Amino acid sequence: MSFKSASIILAIGIAGVAGIASAAGADQLSDIMQRKELRCGTFADVPPFAAPDPKTREMVGFDVDLCKAIAKRWGVTASITPLSVEARVPEVKLGHVDITVANLAYTLGRAEQIQFSDPYYVAKEMLAVKASDPGTSKTDFKGKRLASTKGSTSELAIKLNDSNPLTFVDTGSAYMAVQQNKAVGMVANTMTISKLVGESKTSGQPLKMVEDPMLLEPVGVGMKKDEPALLVKVNETLLAMDQAGEINELWDKWLGPNTEYKMARTDKVVPLSQLKFTPIP
Repeated sequence: MSFKSASIILAIGIAGVAGIASAAGADQLSDIMQRKELRCGTFADVPPFAAPDPKTREMVGFDVDLCKAIAKRWGVTASITPLSVEARVPEVKLGHVDITVANLAYTLGRAEQIQFSDPYYVAKEMLAVKASDPGTSKTDFKGKRLASTKGSTSELAIKLNDSNPLTFVDTGSAYMAVQQNKAVGMVANTMTISKLVGESKTSGQPLKMVEDPMLLEPVGVGMKKDEPALLVKVNETLLAMDQAGEINELWDKWLGPNTEYKMARTDKVVPLSQLKFTPIP
């Protein structure tokens, strides 16, 4: 082998090693910054989180605005991809979207597939009972029949409380079960319960919301596993936005006291490990 041939082989070898090192050093955050675009997965049609605007057909909602706010802080544009409820985890796992911002609650099963940011709010499964009921905490309803939608987190919350679930295909039927005395109360997320309690004051038997949550569900941004730089960046951004009051502003716009949902955000962005909750499967 000539010296020239050996030099060429050595050069090719060095280039190959450099290419491997470059590929190994590449990460999703770098791709986002180079692309200057953050691909966000949101709900396809679940207002007020993400849904098409009836007039413009553009996606709007709390999650859409949160995606855009994160992208703005990074100096990139936000590309919104509407996803079905079932696709929220698979699409980010496969890398079709960079992050999923779609009211995605932390569960043990999901955490095996993707990584979660620090939660930016804690969703709660709440219990509504008749206003005349003397019960004041979830323990008062152990062994009682409570209504919920079938296969939901609400049904799981009832079982975890050692109560007896009576399930239906929709929340409207669960609500009617309480009105018709088929169930002592019903369990759903805070937003739904708040709305139904408000409606009950003008029609049917008035309901009240028991202040003691049935179940806590930390909600965060979903990302592909083994992307440490992206996780750190998202967590830093959420914390900065929270401290600046940006998340509260978006929350008040879509879910706050002056909306039909009348929900106040009292949560702060903190590490998941600091929250006291029972992770669900």
